[in-house]
Amino acid sequence: MKLRHLVSACALGLTSLALSAPAQAFCGFYVAKADTDLFNDASKVVLVRDEERTVITMASDYRGEASEFAMVVPVVDIPEREQINVANPALVEHLDEYTAPRLVEYYDDNPCEMQYRKETMAMAAPPAPAPTAGAMEEAEDLGVTIEAEYEVGEYDILILSAEESDGLITWLNNNGYRIPDGAEEVVGSYLRQGMKFFVAKVNLDRHDGSTMLRPIQVAYEDEDFMLPIRLGTVNAEGKQELFVFAITRQGRVETTNYKTVKLPSNMDVPIYVKVEFGAFYKAIFTHQTAKQNAKAVF
Repeated sequence: MKLRHLVSACALGLTSLALSAPAQAFCGFYVAKADTDLFNDASKVVLVRDEERTVITMASDYRGEASEFAMVVPVVDIPEREQINVANPALVEHLDEYTAPRLVEYYDDNPCEMQYRKETMAMAAPPAPAPTAGAMEEAEDLGVTIEAEYEVGEYDILILSAEESDGLITWLNNNGYRIPDGAEEVVGSYLRQGMKFFVAKVNLDRHDGSTMLRPIQVAYEDEDFMLPIRLGTVNAEGKQELFVFAITRQGRVETTNYKTVKLPSNMDVPIYVKVEFGAFYKAIFTHQTAKQNAKAVF
């Protein structure tokens, strides 16, 4: 997904993009141990851009029975250890609440002294071992290179490069992960762009046992302002939702390779909508998505 800036009067632009399939996707896909299924239907990505530096924070509503799984994400280069961190989930939730749709209620009891009250109703809204010598040799035979290994919070991370998508996927499968059907073509498209991949796997010894994994944050330098999202579609059961919170010094952000559509706003609604605003706004979004044949960014 290519992005561009729109000049704004604000010094800081904060935008939430809700995409509908096929544009919707997480930045990567999940691979599960054995025959376990993992699905990813709604994701939140915080995208911060300053000149040619980009910081991406990825949070997702993964679900499944796997006690150990990995997330595969394309990256433009080989990140250093200090460029990869785990983030506080509360920060992502704060941005979500801050940008949520709002219903504003005005009272005109006294025409000489207007008072209003704002009602905010947010939409519902064992340790992993290092690669063995055999795994390293196998990787070389398949055209896969393990560029780096890191321990970051509860995650063990491998940075991988590959000559062909078949080799990368074969290596992952041979090392205990079942790659979702349909990943080969998408992985190949990123490899042809010269991108690398990192596999972030949970280390159970360092994990606190909670059901929620902390968001992963990656920083990199690149002149292209883009967000790779196609891999996430391979984990979807039907449509997905991707919320992108873009923060820049230059203002609002829009996509260049997807149509951007503005949802209805600043409109009068019946009083009864007040008690069911979440469902009301979701219905608006669903209608607009269908109207655009699920091929737009909102």
